[in-house]
This record gives sequence, structure tokens and C-alpha cells, in this order.
Amino acid sequence: MTISDEQMIHGLTAGDQQRRHYEKELYLQYQYLINEGSRKYHLTHDDSFSAYSDAIVSVINNIIRSSFDHRSSIKTYLIQIFSNKCIDLVRKKTTNKEKVHHGTAEPELLSYLPDKAKGIVEKMVDQQKILAVKQQLETMGEKCREILLLFEDGYTDKEIAEQLQYNSAAVAKTTRLRCLEKIKEKMKHLFTNHE
Repeated sequence: MTISDEQMIHGLTAGDQQRRHYEKELYLQYQYLINEGSRKYHLTHDDSFSAYSDAIVSVINNIIRSSFDHRSSIKTYLIQIFSNKCIDLVRKKTTNKEKVHHGTAEPELLSYLPDKAKGIVEKMVDQQKILAVKQQLETMGEKCREILLLFEDGYTDKEIAEQLQYNSAAVAKTTRLRCLEKIKEKMKHLFTNHE
């Protein structure tokens, strides 16, 4: 059974239990896009799955925040966001080409330091960020904290779903991504306020 856009918007903006049901329905209704994303953008299934889950979270958040403007259908809107996320992944892979991750301390200042000192400064910056993330995690709700800590400990979305009694791995992943989005927002504000 296909759910109309009006029903979907009403369901997603409703209370927790009903919203979860509609989140799951939205996810399932267009999950065929995962295979299309793999084929069209030459992504692995996991990358396409991630892009799709991120797109679903964006659509849900935009509908809840009333920033979905109804100029297109939810399906068209989702496909556009999903395509952008796939393109971002392709760009990231081609521009980074497995580049080694380095700390984000001011690169122009780091270039004046000897290699050993550079590594120490980068490590200190990374440790500061980890500490800041842990502090922000403490301010989040119990569900978000649980799901993020389980994921950090290496649990899969399927295992998290079983442990926290979510309907499916997809629902657990959507919830986890929404929690990550919240923590990224908090971190963005934290670091922009310090600069």
C-alpha cells in the first residue's frame, strides 16, 4: 500500500509511536533506490545504503522542521537528496583517493613545526575533539546516548535494533543517524563559538 504525501507528512509530524511507523514506511517505500544508487553511481552497496539512510534522515528532519516546501513530491525530493549524497560520496572518494586522515589543526601553522611536534599537536587536537564529543554526548537523551555508544563499541545496526528493541536495523540506523546529526549540530556550534 502506497502512502500519500499528505498522510506521510501528517504521520511524520505526529507523536513518537506514529512517527516511528511512518519513518519505517518512508524508508521501505523507496529502498529500491539503494540498488539504483549502486548501479548509477558505481558505489558499493554499503555506500549506497549509507547515502540512502542519510537522505531519509534529511527528508524526515526537513518535514518535521517544516522546511519541505511541497514544490515537489516527497519521492522527487528524496531522490534529489539521495542523488546529491551519492555524488558527494563519489567526489569524496575521487578527490581523497584513500588519503590518510590527518588532524585538523591549522595546516599552515603546522607546516612550520618539525614532524614529531606536528604529530603531537594533531593528537592533542584530536583528543580535545573526542573530549568535546563525550561532553556533548552527556547532554543528549538516554536513547541517543545508548545507540551511539553501542555503535562506537562496534555493534551493527541489526544488533542495536535487537538490543534496544527497534523494529528493524533500518529504524535503528535512521535513529542513529538522527542522533549523529544532533551531535554534529552541537559540535558545529561549539567549535564556531570558540573560533
